[in-house]
Amino acid sequence: MRYVAAYLLAVLGGNSNPTAKNIKKILDSVGIDADDERVNKVISELGGKDVDDVVNSGLSKLACVPAGSALAPAAAASPAAGEGAPAEEKKEEEKKEESEESDEDMGFGLFD
Repeated sequence: MRYVAAYLLAVLGGNSNPTAKNIKKILDSVGIDADDERVNKVISELGGKDVDDVVNSGLSKLACVPAGSALAPAAAASPAAGEGAPAEEKKEEEKKEESEESDEDMGFGLFD
């Protein structure tokens, strides 16, 4: 990932066709020793291609990847449930307050 990031930084900096030397210079500037094999792989895969097209094709592939969880629809349905949701929130607040009080009983805190 760091090699691709260095390639993209070079492109953003105005170099439309970065070389291995350009990528190594970027990586060296942040203290990363570049692996020649990986640098050459990135250059062979991205060389001669328009970076905007490559990124857009990747975004279209990500569009079909589910990014939510099963809890999201349930959470969205909670406010529609009516008065049940505030009662649940109140119980959670009470539990949080109890846990804070138990920390005080120990005589010390995490950041004391």
